[in-house]
This record gives sequence, C-alpha cells and structure tokens, in this order.
Amino acid sequence: MIARVWHGSTRPADAGRYEAHLNTATLPGLTGIAGYRGAYVLRRPGADTVDFVVMTLWESVEAIQAFAGADVEAAVLPSEARAVLVAAEPRAVHYEIVVAHAACAPS
Repeated sequence: MIARVWHGSTRPADAGRYEAHLNTATLPGLTGIAGYRGAYVLRRPGADTVDFVVMTLWESVEAIQAFAGADVEAAVLPSEARAVLVAAEPRAVHYEIVVAHAACAPS
C-alpha cells in the first residue's frame, strides 16, 4: 500500500470550510476510484494559520494515477480548495507503507 501525503494551510476562519470541502467533495469522490483505500486528515492550529496534512491510502501507483494523472506527484487542488488555502504544496510525496498497526477513527 502507498500513502500519498500533501500539506496545505488556511486562515483559522477558513479551516472549517476546508474540512467541509474535504468531507463533502474530495474524500467522497475518491471512493469511486479503484484502489483507493482511505484517508487521514491531520490538523494543526497555529497563531496565524491552520495547517493540514492530507494522507490518502492507495493500493498502487496506477490507482494514484487514476486520481492525480500521469504526474502522480502533482498536487490535485480543486478551485473550491484553492479559494480557502493560503499555502499549498505543489507536489505530494508518496511512501510505501511497510508497517500497519490497529487504526482507530477520531472521536
């Protein structure tokens, strides 16, 4: 399995809008892609921004290509997301998952 990791930031006032976009558009849209295995969204509030790390899980590079296109490291940023992000990494990074331990859903 492969973890695709991307980072972006919003203003504190826009963090909820970005989370809503992920929950109502981005993540539900991924469920229709063969090889998509789930996601984690990490949030870290700061003084001036709220940082997000989005980690999606994929069965293969081919599955990631179905989402990201031929350049699998290119960030995929719909206009709705760009509208609330103040910083966005232009590239995602990929890691092979070599150890997995029991996961839990956030409360």
